[in-house]
Amino acid sequence: MASNTLLPTLIQQMMQPEFYPHPVKEPIELIQTHVSYVLLAGDYAYKLKKPVNFGFLDYSTLELRQHFCEEELRLNQRGAGEIYLEVLPITQEEQYHLAGTGEPVEYVLKMLQFPQEALFLSMFERGELDEAYMEELGRIVARYHAQAATNDYIRKFGEVEQVRQSIDENYDQTMKYIGGPQTQSQFEETKKYTDNFFAQRQQLFTSRIENDWIRECHGDLHLRNICLWHDKILLFDCIEFNEPFRFVDVMFDIAYAVMELEMLQRSDLGNAYLNTYIEQTGDWEGLQVLPLYLSRQSYVRAKVNSFLLDDPGVPEAVKQEAAKTAAAYYKLAWEYTKPRQGKLLLMSGLSGSGKSTVARQLARKIGAIHVRSDAVRKHLAGIPLLERGGDEIYTAEMTQKTYARLLDLSLMLASQGYTVILDAKYDRTSLRHEAIAAAQSQQLPLEIIHCTAPMEVLRDRLSSRTGDIADATVELLEAQQAAFEPFTTEEQGLVQEVNTTQELESQLMLE
Repeated sequence: MASNTLLPTLIQQMMQPEFYPHPVKEPIELIQTHVSYVLLAGDYAYKLKKPVNFGFLDYSTLELRQHFCEEELRLNQRGAGEIYLEVLPITQEEQYHLAGTGEPVEYVLKMLQFPQEALFLSMFERGELDEAYMEELGRIVARYHAQAATNDYIRKFGEVEQVRQSIDENYDQTMKYIGGPQTQSQFEETKKYTDNFFAQRQQLFTSRIENDWIRECHGDLHLRNICLWHDKILLFDCIEFNEPFRFVDVMFDIAYAVMELEMLQRSDLGNAYLNTYIEQTGDWEGLQVLPLYLSRQSYVRAKVNSFLLDDPGVPEAVKQEAAKTAAAYYKLAWEYTKPRQGKLLLMSGLSGSGKSTVARQLARKIGAIHVRSDAVRKHLAGIPLLERGGDEIYTAEMTQKTYARLLDLSLMLASQGYTVILDAKYDRTSLRHEAIAAAQSQQLPLEIIHCTAPMEVLRDRLSSRTGDIADATVELLEAQQAAFEPFTTEEQGLVQEVNTTQELESQLMLE
């Protein structure tokens, strides 16, 4: 077993090029964290776990280090199989040997190196992380979660007692920072919010369990653990050492990057990620627990930065910066708990009129949830979003079901403070009036955004449309135009007309 006294000798030898059976670039770089050593040697990186036990993480024996090396390899195959290669033994005769034949004294995880510039955070700092990347990330994480394991054991981690344990622990560990980066009122109000959430929303947690949304997730899915390498987005460095950090609601995973981008003043990118993910999974109900996890992830960042204030080895300038960062995260964690006024926006217009384009731009601008009827219809029918729907999903009965689901979702979310954009034709007076009446009964503001464009533009758009979930074709346009029921006098005051061949900003005036 590699003890603390053995490790320096081993690391010293691993810093020598002859230790490796392949060319290395000198000098070999050593990166050290509180739990591991990573050696950058040529095209490869080698990671050793330190013999430490922090309670939530236990690498104290050789058997545990071997187990968690193998777990790290297994779990990261899901999101970054190209990077994580194999677990190798280190043996010792007179010298240490990589993959030797004797009795192992240590284990190491071998990985392919990729440039730090490939990290999503580095891309963000260079101004290269755009909506298209975040939308693709949403699709990738949706597939990742769809394939993630769940079972009775994993689902138990979604019970209220389990979920609140780490959240309450955060409060216990940060009381000492009240009067420093944290304020008394923020602390009390944030804690009161989560206490009330757990007391009042028991059924929501039960439904998350029953609907299989508690899975073996990534557990640490922030912008430093996502990279673009060889034109492929990879999710790496997931939590292997602690089940409660990994067996979580899928919304726990999503919350990290959404929160992070909000802190970085680019909530539009977080909105692109969130809306794409939700559309792919159909888990609009998950948005009910999202504020809890957004607050939690922000609070954890605040806590970690606060801990630096107690470290005597940290320079004063670094401590001052850490205190500012912690204060900003405590404030954001608190802001996520504040009540908001929900609102409904109904899109309206013929196929090809630009409803989805306008809705998408609006969602990014105002932080709205964008719900497309095409996605709702296909989720109800149980067919993949990009698969063309047959006539059976466009019956009058299916259309009624689709609009009913749209309205149910929007009322549920708007009642909890979300602005919701319902992206559908809304060409019938009865469908619009049903939404208006429901919004009025819940005292929710509602506006209708009617998109128009000349008929030849609609035809061009529909004939050139590719790679979208919408199935409408040019042949349907005339029938749609004939069926469109004009806005009533009652509706006129709610309608904003938008010509989608013109610039959007000047036409839209949203309260």
